[in-house]
Amino acid sequence: MWGGEKLKTFLNKEYEEDSIGESWEISDVKNDETLVGNGLLQGKSIQNLISEYGSAFLGKKVQDKFGTEFPLLIKFIDAKTPLSIQVHPSDALARERHQSFGKNEMWYVMQADENAELIAGFQKKISKKEYTSIVEKGAILEALHAQKVAAGDVFNIPTGRVHAIGAGVLLAEIQQTSDITYRIYDYNRVDAKTGETRELHTEQAIEAIDYTVEESYTTNYKTCPNTSEELVHTPYFKTNILELKGTLNQNHINKDSFVIYMCVEGNATLIYDTIDYTLHTGETILIPASLNDFVLKGEAKLLEVSL
Repeated sequence: MWGGEKLKTFLNKEYEEDSIGESWEISDVKNDETLVGNGLLQGKSIQNLISEYGSAFLGKKVQDKFGTEFPLLIKFIDAKTPLSIQVHPSDALARERHQSFGKNEMWYVMQADENAELIAGFQKKISKKEYTSIVEKGAILEALHAQKVAAGDVFNIPTGRVHAIGAGVLLAEIQQTSDITYRIYDYNRVDAKTGETRELHTEQAIEAIDYTVEESYTTNYKTCPNTSEELVHTPYFKTNILELKGTLNQNHINKDSFVIYMCVEGNATLIYDTIDYTLHTGETILIPASLNDFVLKGEAKLLEVSL
């Protein structure tokens, strides 16, 4: 209900619906699996690739830790109106309640309308009792930290951090493979199809929330042409930003992990042996762990994701 048209107008996604909120670029979520787009393996799922190629696809350290489960879910998100105020459970809580991974994630803002905002964390420290009281009063927005955003802003959203994407924001999201969200507040919106308000998860959220207040919720980083610079490194994923200018030889032999590139600006051509593939703004490519020596060429900003 909150999606817009930017996935089509900014990122050239093809769809006929009036509004779409998310493009799941790389997914191993059951019933929503990504398929290989072209080449000899066209049509195969991530599970097919893991089954057939194992550590050559994932990397040995990744396979040793996750077995046949693919650990990341990669998205582009377009919020025409605000998303619900929400929180995600930790690995331990998600395992206990849902037999699932938790949902640590990060955001890279690709475009933001004038005065667009994101919500991350609390403005000041509150107790569980105070939190429960303001939720019951419908005053949760007053307690949360909201800030205006612009293209290039980065936010780390660990499990437990209350958050929401505001209206007018287009972003890239890197997260653990999980579709578990506890909805805290949804602006009393009514679903156009069902005529009902969406379910809230008030009780589940109370124990999932981290009530810590941070001095800043924005991630500071630097860029340097043709250098992969750190954005957000966590135990769950490592995301760098690569500002590509011209031609760059890449060698990932020491990563022992698949590498995902999300093109957030410009165009980049990946060259390996006799094959070249051009990645445009809004496109994503997954490179298996065994393909660790290749060339990137073009003018682009790329998010480089691995484990």
